[in-house]
Amino acid sequence: MQKMTAINTIFVEKGKGEQITSRFAKAKAVHTFEGFIRMEVLLSEEHEERDEVKVCTTWEDRKFFDDWLHSRENVSAHNSKASSEPSPILGNEVTTFAVKVQHLPAETVDLK
Repeated sequence: MQKMTAINTIFVEKGKGEQITSRFAKAKAVHTFEGFIRMEVLLSEEHEERDEVKVCTTWEDRKFFDDWLHSRENVSAHNSKASSEPSPILGNEVTTFAVKVQHLPAETVDLK
């Protein structure tokens, strides 16, 4: 097995990044999928012309990410955003990475 991270970079109208990140505040179906390790949602407001939201998910193996990507739950989650208001999302780009090195906090050792 090869741990991997998928990063979905969502390009958003300037000033609307918080609106998009708030959609991820409550855990949804992805958290229940086999092989799911964690999700982080990052916001950058540094660009003059747009905000960027990065949705980073880490998986035990690429197979688990692919299962999620092609699942009914994923398709449903991304199609249920129908609204009478225009979407502030300008586009997105998904990039995947193999996790080669990971450092976690050191465990505290009680020397008594």
